[in-house]
Parts: sequence; C-alpha cells; structure tokens
Amino acid sequence: MSQNTKRFGISSKLQEILCLLGQSSVFEDGEEILEELLGIHISGKQIQRVSEKYGEVIEKQQQAYVKEDESVCRLTIQNKKAPVYMLVDGSLLYTREEGWKEIKVGRIFAQSDIVPVQKNRNQITQSLYVSHLGNHKDFLEKWDAYTRPYSHKVFIGDGAKWNWNWVEDNYPDAVQILDFYHAKEKLAQYAFHQYTDAKKRKRWMKTQENYLLNDKVQKVIGHLKCSSGRTDQAEQARKDVLRYYENNCCRMHYKTYLNNGYLIGSGAIESAHRDVVQQRLKLSGQRWSIKGAQQIVNLRAYKKSDRWNEVVQFVKNAA
Repeated sequence: MSQNTKRFGISSKLQEILCLLGQSSVFEDGEEILEELLGIHISGKQIQRVSEKYGEVIEKQQQAYVKEDESVCRLTIQNKKAPVYMLVDGSLLYTREEGWKEIKVGRIFAQSDIVPVQKNRNQITQSLYVSHLGNHKDFLEKWDAYTRPYSHKVFIGDGAKWNWNWVEDNYPDAVQILDFYHAKEKLAQYAFHQYTDAKKRKRWMKTQENYLLNDKVQKVIGHLKCSSGRTDQAEQARKDVLRYYENNCCRMHYKTYLNNGYLIGSGAIESAHRDVVQQRLKLSGQRWSIKGAQQIVNLRAYKKSDRWNEVVQFVKNAA
C-alpha cells in the first residue's frame, strides 16, 4: 500500500481531502472546489486516482474480514441485548463492462438509535453500511462480518428468497419481519385490477390492512384462496400475492412485532440507497467501471458509517 500511495507526491492531509471530495462529488466538481476554496489546482483525474486507491484499500480490508472470519463491531450500544436491525436491499447501477448490474446495500442500526423527530417520522442517529456491486453471495460474505456480533438481531426485508434463506441458515434465532409496506403494495396491485370502483377498492384494502395489523394474515390468505380474478390481470395478481403471503406468513405477525416495539417497515434501507449510492454514483452522465464504482462506494459507506477516522489512518500509514 505505501509504495502505491506515496507516488501521488502530495501530503497525507491533502490525500484525505481528495478522498472526501471524491466520495461526495463528481471528480471534475472536486477540481473546481479545490481551486475556488484553496487556490490549489489538482485535476479531477488525480482526485479519482487517489479516491479509488483508498477505496481499494477498504476493499482489501473487507476481504480480510471475510478471510479471517473476523467480527466487525462498530456500533456503540449500551444494552447488548437490545434489538439491532439488519436491512438489505439492491438497486441497479450502469457499468461499462456489463451494463446494468445490481449493487446491494446493507444497513445496521440499534433500537436505541431510533429517535422520533415528528409524528410518524424517526431519525436514525448511528448506522453501519456495507455495499457490494455484484452477486449476493459475495455481498453476504462481507455482510456477515458486520451482523455476527449482535445477539438480538431483527431482519426486515422484502420477499427475496436468497435473503431469508441466508437468515434462516445463519441466524435461526433472529426475528424475521416481512416489510409491511411491500406486503400492502402486493395486495394493492391485486385490488387495483379486481375492483374498478375506487371506493369499494379502498374499503376492501382497509379491511385487509386491519387483518394484517392484527396478526390475521391467514384471514387474508383464506379470502384470496376463495376468490377468483375478474380479469386475467386480476387473476395473475391474485396468484402472485397469494404465493407471496403463503411464502412469508411466518414473517407477518405485525401486531406482535409492534407490541414488542419493533419497526415493521424497511424505509431505512431505501433511504440508505439514496444516501450511499444514488446521490453519488447515479448522477446524470456517469458511467462506472465495476472496480471504480466499488472503490468509491466503499469510501462513501465508511463516511456515512462515521468511520472516516479509519480512512485517515489508512492514508497516514501510506505516507
């Protein structure tokens, strides 16, 4: 690492600044910011090289966690038995080599880090993020090092089978919650095709939602089984939501979850995708190499996880 990073010929502090700019702004914009604020001319290409180099250092660190079967405990939690949430989701990123490719983000936060700021709106004060551009197996190898240390795990997710299979195989004692809003959205798709009258559709949805929120998912399943779609689209939607509910009914005890103080929605991971990935890697006109995208999202995940001091140490070690 030292030999490769010393070749930049700039101080460790300036390398840190370049990494900060590289993970937050388009490289060419970082060039303008340096010129305007510090009177220093460093090309966008140089900002890219420095940022990607330390993003690569982080990637090697992540692989070391995997290889050494190391547990990464970075959350500050007073009560070790308190619930810790584990959320995962994916979105698509355009790459030069393979076109659209899935990038996954995992977010970990403790119950004690959820602070109400407005009615029906919370703020999460501390989170850990892990991101991987590629298949779910490689992502889960990284993710496992971060999820392992906590005893009271709560996984919230959609119906992705690979995710729940992994949880059941590795954390059989964890609480599993199907995101309530995904479940409701699936039902709404059926209702849209089945009921042409908006008022009737709304009443029907309200009834089913009340069942779901009172641990009566089997009532909803029973109703779907006894129904038939009025059109081919409605019938297909009925079959889809029925299969979805039957596969996940053990994760749909929403009244019980709420009574135990758990979240039932995965909005926190959707905002994580916007914050960690989209606001930097999905800007207009950007085209990433797979390697370059992974390196920059590594830097961004460390910054958003309040782990920038580790990046600073990487830079100092290389100086």
